[in-house]
Amino acid sequence: MTTTITFGIQKGGVGKTLTSGVTAYLLSEAGYKVLCVDMDSQGNLTQFISGIDDLSEFENETVLEAIKEQDARPYIKGISEKLHLLPSDDYLATIGQFLYQEYDGNRSLALHRTLEPVHKFYDFIIIDTPPALSEQTINALSTSTHVVIMFETSKFCYSAVPRFIDTVLTTKERLNPDLEIAGILRTLADAKRVDSQAMIQLIENEYPNYVFDTVIHRRATTGRLPIYGLVNNSESNQAFSYHKSFVKELMDRVRSEKTN
Repeated sequence: MTTTITFGIQKGGVGKTLTSGVTAYLLSEAGYKVLCVDMDSQGNLTQFISGIDDLSEFENETVLEAIKEQDARPYIKGISEKLHLLPSDDYLATIGQFLYQEYDGNRSLALHRTLEPVHKFYDFIIIDTPPALSEQTINALSTSTHVVIMFETSKFCYSAVPRFIDTVLTTKERLNPDLEIAGILRTLADAKRVDSQAMIQLIENEYPNYVFDTVIHRRATTGRLPIYGLVNNSESNQAFSYHKSFVKELMDRVRSEKTN
């Protein structure tokens, strides 16, 4: 069975795209067949994974067209033998109009129906989502086996976590009984700031059964990944160090749930 993991929270600037992209890359490097799905109209995951900044190169060949046809296969781009991409561009912002005016079926399951034909080809599907509780986010959750809740160590993100958990649990109850919370990942932590360290501890105290042991700290080499890329990057060992720890922990959690 394909493991589908959404990275989400209804707040921007928390490291969703970077973390989902690095996770997909590390899984592919470990030998797994991985599909990245960009459900954010900003298209940053598309740029990050493909190395192509000009999103117009993907015009009319994106996840939006795949959803309209209910088949992802014609729109998947090969990045490497093990890593593939279902890209996005600005036009994904119109998905609500399509779903409400033209789509025939449950609007929240449109992405699920789109990805069904490709499940057998992949070990993992990794989905990046926009910083809002939008149709894109609900569709991502509705087709996922797991969700990683992104927690940037700040007060505003702390306030967003319980609302996002409520959304996850409602989606599980009404749309996707297979959905599980893989955990809360603490990101962009700053060891020099007292408030950041306090938030790291606070979220652990509030959700002790959810938080990952790994904390993604701010690091210049990681921040430069979108500039220098994922492949042939001389800084990759240092840039990936926190994420390698996270991916190992994520895999342990996913495997544990499968065997229970």
